[in-house]
Amino acid sequence: MSKSFKRLAATLLFSVPLISAAMSAEIEIQGERRTAAATTQESLATSNRKTGEAATFDWFEYRGEDPVFEKPVSSYQYRNPILAGYYPDPSIVQVGADYYLVNSSFAHFPGIPIFHSRDLVNWKQLGHVIDRPGQLDFSDLGISRGVFAPAISHYRDRFYLVSTCVDCGGNFVVTAKDPAGPWSDPVWLPDVGGIDPSLFFDDDGKAYIVNNDAPEGEPLYEGHRAIWVQAFDPEKLATFGPRKQIINGGVNIAEKPIWIEGPHLLRRNGQLYLTAAGGGTSVNHSQVIFRAESPFGPFTPAQYNPILTQRHLDPARPNPVTSVGHADFVQDSRGDWWAVFLGTRPYEGDFYNTGRETFLMPVQWQDGWPVITRGEQSIPYIAPRPAVPMSARPPLPTSGNFTLRDEFDQPQLPLHWLQLRNPAEKAWYDLQQVPGSLQLTPISHTLGDTANPAFLARRQQHQNALASTRLRFNPDRDTHAGMAVFQNREHFYFFGIGRDTRGNASIAVQRRDGGPERSGEIVASRLLDLPTNAPVDIELRIRARGPAYDFHYRLSGDQAGEGPWQPLLLSADGRVVSTRRAGGFVGALIGLYAYREDSPR
Repeated sequence: MSKSFKRLAATLLFSVPLISAAMSAEIEIQGERRTAAATTQESLATSNRKTGEAATFDWFEYRGEDPVFEKPVSSYQYRNPILAGYYPDPSIVQVGADYYLVNSSFAHFPGIPIFHSRDLVNWKQLGHVIDRPGQLDFSDLGISRGVFAPAISHYRDRFYLVSTCVDCGGNFVVTAKDPAGPWSDPVWLPDVGGIDPSLFFDDDGKAYIVNNDAPEGEPLYEGHRAIWVQAFDPEKLATFGPRKQIINGGVNIAEKPIWIEGPHLLRRNGQLYLTAAGGGTSVNHSQVIFRAESPFGPFTPAQYNPILTQRHLDPARPNPVTSVGHADFVQDSRGDWWAVFLGTRPYEGDFYNTGRETFLMPVQWQDGWPVITRGEQSIPYIAPRPAVPMSARPPLPTSGNFTLRDEFDQPQLPLHWLQLRNPAEKAWYDLQQVPGSLQLTPISHTLGDTANPAFLARRQQHQNALASTRLRFNPDRDTHAGMAVFQNREHFYFFGIGRDTRGNASIAVQRRDGGPERSGEIVASRLLDLPTNAPVDIELRIRARGPAYDFHYRLSGDQAGEGPWQPLLLSADGRVVSTRRAGGFVGALIGLYAYREDSPR
């Protein structure tokens, strides 16, 4: 659709009251496939049309500008991270020449992104495992609850995924014939406690679930956990038989190891191994390895554990990758072994806004034990790629610097767009009322609530990034619309427009840094040079610069994109939306937001 037609359509809509016909809150998975929730949302949108002004966004552009990604990569190399931004806790499975990878998604929706690759480097997102509101209920959850550490496996033409819905049901299993979906509704695993289940199919066809749980008896110290195993019936989708503790605390209980989690079983040359993360998810994170003759043990640790960590390296080294762990192993078509694992890229100390990302490294085998990093070895940003045929680059970039512009000219949002928790019954966004644009209807739920606010966003995948949009909106005294950078309900920035009681339009930056105001406090504002009660046509831009954000705007009109950008707030504290400041396990999202202030407190 041409930009001139978009402008004409939006201008015509400003001259009459809008009827928001919010469409599906679901995402197309593959081709023309649509989820059941998409149909439900469309019918709800049709039956719940609501008179009032919607905010119309003409486009949204995101550009990554990290200096560490500027060095070119040859055809014999790959770039880390392979999935930049908030893609933690990777799990991978090989099926023939194909590889499939999933990540944690916590209380974001759709949940559990699933990717496909044939070379372990170029990853195309197929869809989401949790793409229907009825599968899991994230209502009222903190954003770092919900889906923890999914683990994917394949057996006899069927895909299995086990995971934990923290504070929303516990451990579960879902299945699919096609990894792109649809995936089944969860089948709960009531006998499996704790978190981080992983399903292993042994060479004899028997299946087992290993997971993190409390140790037998009373914990001996803070962070004392254990790894348990139980047999699993893949037809009945249920565990059976006795549960057994197979790892107590970690490699050496006398040293009080903490937070052993994310276990996986695997075999190589007939030998059974168990690998798990330990040390907590921050800078002391690591990966350890054990082996045994049976899934029920006894397990013996490697003498040179951990097999992956960066905790002993100089924190002042340039461009550090830290907090590495939560690895999963896979063998490529040439027989070489690789590990995918999470890591972080802090801009200072332990501060990062991009969340925990997915990295790839080769696995070396020494004396029958796997090794990922040794000694002073650091995680490389560029390394020799797997010696398998190269796949085409995906349409949605997942690594390096790139520019991606969403024109909102398709029936569904692209797969990289997320919302908070389950979609509301009354859908608040629409892609058809103004063709080629996205409309958000301001609702009373805000970013500071534990509901489903009118917020659509994508991951911030770079320390240095530029996000911008064009917004047309005729606010009243209670409605606001614009952009937001969001980490959790107590840590976010809102950059947008509103109107005072005299009809004057204004632009403001609001910040919530743990304070009591659910919409945050105004840290910068300015009246716009517009007639009283006039519609606003404006471009907004947020620049991330590591620990700082800059907020610029320019009025659009007929000369859209040609006027100078006006600064409203420069060098705002970016640590407000860092994982370190906010807590939890996710990364920052940046996107589009509208809200109404007249909700009951």
